[in-house]
Amino acid sequence: MTDNQTTKQPPGPADGLLSKVPGFGGGPVVGVIRLAGVIGQGGLGRRGLTLDALAPAIDRAFAFRNLAAVALEINSPGGSPVQSDLIARRIRSLADEKDVPVIAFCEDAAASGGYWLACAADEIYAMPGSIVGSIGVVSAGFGFVEAIAKLGVERRVHTAGESKAILDPFRPEKEEDLRTLKRIQEDLHDQFIGWIKSRRKDRLTQETDLFTGAFWTGREAQALGLVDGLGDRRSVLRERFGKKVKIRPTVKPKSKFQRLLGMEALADAVIDRAEEQTLRQRIGL
Repeated sequence: MTDNQTTKQPPGPADGLLSKVPGFGGGPVVGVIRLAGVIGQGGLGRRGLTLDALAPAIDRAFAFRNLAAVALEINSPGGSPVQSDLIARRIRSLADEKDVPVIAFCEDAAASGGYWLACAADEIYAMPGSIVGSIGVVSAGFGFVEAIAKLGVERRVHTAGESKAILDPFRPEKEEDLRTLKRIQEDLHDQFIGWIKSRRKDRLTQETDLFTGAFWTGREAQALGLVDGLGDRRSVLRERFGKKVKIRPTVKPKSKFQRLLGMEALADAVIDRAEEQTLRQRIGL
């Protein structure tokens, strides 16, 4: 054997271990960010989607070796517009910084804030029966004016500032309060519409009925340009990147302590579930 000749060594134990590490062992990698539940701050044990809670998972999704894309798994009826915006902006910031495409996959619902999150992606896929859209703003509550009158309860509110206690459910509605609420809703709606137009651009086939708060099935949404195609995550990613693609979730399993904490916070979790179910009922789920 000459000095310039080398022999190929058989793989050693270290090579076997490295083959199990994301990014080693061949094949492109897709990091997956799970976005399921109501968007917004929850209490102890609650599953609300917030940037604070999701930031570590988002960062991990963009940190894999051999990263070919990042996938968003979305199953959300909506929630906080601020948290929707914060989460979407963090995803877009990292996508632009790493020059990595983002692909969203809508499951049962990508409605309202859920669709806001989906628009952080470069491409959006849905199942034919997914609920997509609900591009609007809603505020709901109850009025207890007659109820407390029958109970003989007197409502006492003292404020410094005439608008500090607007929309008090224990007092009759005032026209000026409703005008304030409407102004805020219209501003938020304009922000929502602006975000969608900036992300979907010329892919929308119409705009007349898209921003009324209506929602559609995935198949209908494709015809309207709200989604780019129909399909599930595994099938689309394997077709796009090949059968050797490595799909890497970024959410770690809960520890025993976290599961115990969740049991202790059962009441809070029930509240969270009730809130999510209320939002889903608005879109027929």
